[in-house]
Amino acid sequence: MTVRPGTVTPRSAWYAVPRLQARRFTALAMAEAPALAEEILKEIRREYPHLPVVLDDSGEPMALVGIRRAIEVFVQHLESAEDRPRVHPEVFQEFGRGEGLEGRSLDALQAIYRLGVRLAWRRFAEIGQRVDIPPPAMYELVDAGYEYLDGLVDQSVRGYAEAAARQAGERLRLQRRLMELLLSEHHRGDPADALADRAARVGWPLPEKVAVGVLIRPAREAMAPAVGQGVLLDMEYERPRMVVPEPDAAGRPELLQRALSGWAGAIGPPVPLADAAKSLRWAEAAVRLMERGLLPGGEVLHCTEHTEALVLLQPEELIDDLTLRCLAPLAQCGPTHARRLAQTLLAWLETRGGAPEVAARLGVHPQTVRYRLRQIRELWGDEIDDPDRRFELELVLRAQRLRGELGDLGFHR
Repeated sequence: MTVRPGTVTPRSAWYAVPRLQARRFTALAMAEAPALAEEILKEIRREYPHLPVVLDDSGEPMALVGIRRAIEVFVQHLESAEDRPRVHPEVFQEFGRGEGLEGRSLDALQAIYRLGVRLAWRRFAEIGQRVDIPPPAMYELVDAGYEYLDGLVDQSVRGYAEAAARQAGERLRLQRRLMELLLSEHHRGDPADALADRAARVGWPLPEKVAVGVLIRPAREAMAPAVGQGVLLDMEYERPRMVVPEPDAAGRPELLQRALSGWAGAIGPPVPLADAAKSLRWAEAAVRLMERGLLPGGEVLHCTEHTEALVLLQPEELIDDLTLRCLAPLAQCGPTHARRLAQTLLAWLETRGGAPEVAARLGVHPQTVRYRLRQIRELWGDEIDDPDRRFELELVLRAQRLRGELGDLGFHR
């Protein structure tokens, strides 16, 4: 692999320098490269004492080897016809990886490199004066040196990016393992004991309460939403999952609303940390209802705002069986008449009022309501006065309304 060079072309001011002077300059510079490298490293370690010392197989600091080699390659290039000096970039990539793994910024690394170039230029300027190198040629060496430095920085940036990607991948892996344990139905015991180790590895403080969300992607290749620090997000599922700590904390709902704009899905109810799987179940149930068109689509719903639908529409087999038993008297009526009686019965059960109140809700004449109520009493008899039976009737009729099936009760299909 090649590093972008400092370019000194045959038509430049440097190549106008007599060859004897140029050779004297490069010979002195090469001879002083080891001492210059040690001076640069010493100054770097004085300015940046936090930098770790990494030794190579021979016990020599890798940084010293890299600095010395970079100086030597640049000096050798001054006597070469090559436009692009070749440098083994492993050392400089390793510098970048080290900064990334230590969590430091690239700004610090670039500042270190600039410090090294300033010290090297100071020494080269002294050598240039000793052998009478013309100022234009020395200025050209400065430009070439900084261009050469850019190539070294490029290699360090590559190493830094590799380290950052590796760290991000490892954090995602650990975060996924944490979520798997947290959302496991078989999780038992004190969550602080069970989850503390995995949570600590990703720097996730264990909250008292969580809400679990299930998302529907707006597009197959959609970017992960910026849900904010502290929210665990796993995009590997077909329906991405997220764990929201302290969902009622100040500012949290507003942040999620902004971050999830354009997404659909559901967020389960807030539950104690140990019960996170329960919140997940409700969120998954809400998403299934959304897919069937029984809950609003195109947005991220909160299960706590749709409790009635989730309670009444989830256990379908039980509700269907109860519907058949409770509404059996309507089977002897025609479809249209059965629908009107069911709507009237539900309005009466909900209002607990007389004919005028029910008529106002349905938008019909009170006399019509009285007629229907008499028929209802004839169909159900004394059972209509039983509180338990009235509760069951209201339950199944509300479920029918939520499904949009109040007009088709299943007896005349």
